[in-house]
Amino acid sequence: MPREWKYIIMSKVCQLTGKKPLSGNHVSHAHNKTKRKQLPNLRTKRIWVEEESKFVTLKISTRALRTLKKKGYAKMVAEMNAA
Repeated sequence: MPREWKYIIMSKVCQLTGKKPLSGNHVSHAHNKTKRKQLPNLRTKRIWVEEESKFVTLKISTRALRTLKKKGYAKMVAEMNAA
């Protein structure tokens, strides 16, 4: 492992949809509340980009992966930039 990798902080944000962790409460049977985070379901995927003829590694949510399979990388990125 290269030395500089030790200091990279991994973000828990989808690179395509921008999904982030949500904050909420754990609620016990006695109604005691403590803070918790609900993390997005993220996967690291290598995706072939036809226009650039190379693989791109993305950290995306499973919902974004489904949309990516349906629409394709170029169309999804174009829609994101338009919004």
